[in-house]
Amino acid sequence: MSNPAQPPDRSQLLRPLRVRTPLENTPAWPWNPQAAIAAPLCLHAPRVQPEWVDYNGHMSESCFLLAFGDSADAFFRFLGIDEHYRDLRGLSFYTVQTHLHNLQEAAEDAPLRLTLQLLDADDKRMHLFHSMFHATRGELLATGEQMLVHVDTRAGRAAAMPADIHAHVHAVLAAHAALPRPPQAGAAIGIRRRQAT
Repeated sequence: MSNPAQPPDRSQLLRPLRVRTPLENTPAWPWNPQAAIAAPLCLHAPRVQPEWVDYNGHMSESCFLLAFGDSADAFFRFLGIDEHYRDLRGLSFYTVQTHLHNLQEAAEDAPLRLTLQLLDADDKRMHLFHSMFHATRGELLATGEQMLVHVDTRAGRAAAMPADIHAHVHAVLAAHAALPRPPQAGAAIGIRRRQAT
C-alpha cells in the first residue's frame, strides 16, 4: 500500500498534449467594411467543460484565462488573422501581459457569454478587455485584460501590422471608443492598507 502523504508520480500525470483552441484551423472571417461592429463584441460563448473544474468543484483559475484566450482567438479571426496569416506572412499577435479578476464562481456546464472591448491600439499593440458573464443569469463572473504585440515570427521581434489588419483594428477601436472604460481596467495588484492617522 502506498503512503497517502507521498505525492503521486508526476510523470504519469502529464500527457504530451498541446493547447488547442475551438477555432483552430478554421479560416479568418471575411471582412465587410460596411458591416456594423458590435460594441462590445461577443464572439465566444462556451460552456464550462468538465476538465475545467478543479478539486473545489468550480472552474479553475487557469481555465478563465483559457476561455479569454479562445475569445481573443475568435477576435483575431474577426480581424482577418488565422493560421494562413501566420504561415504565409510570418506574422502573429503574442500576449505580453495579462491581468485577471475572478469575481464569481462558475460551475460545470454553466453557459458563458464572453465580450471583448478594444481599449486601445497603435501600430504594433492592442489592449483588450474581456468580460465573462453567466449567459442566463447575466452575472459578471470574471474579467481579463491583455496587452498584445504584433510580431514578425521569422525575425522574432515586434513588427508593425500590415495595412489591412491595421485598418480592421482601428475600425474596431473607433466602434468601441464610446464604451465606458471598465472599472477593473488598469487596476494595480497589491495589499491595500489603511494609512495610520
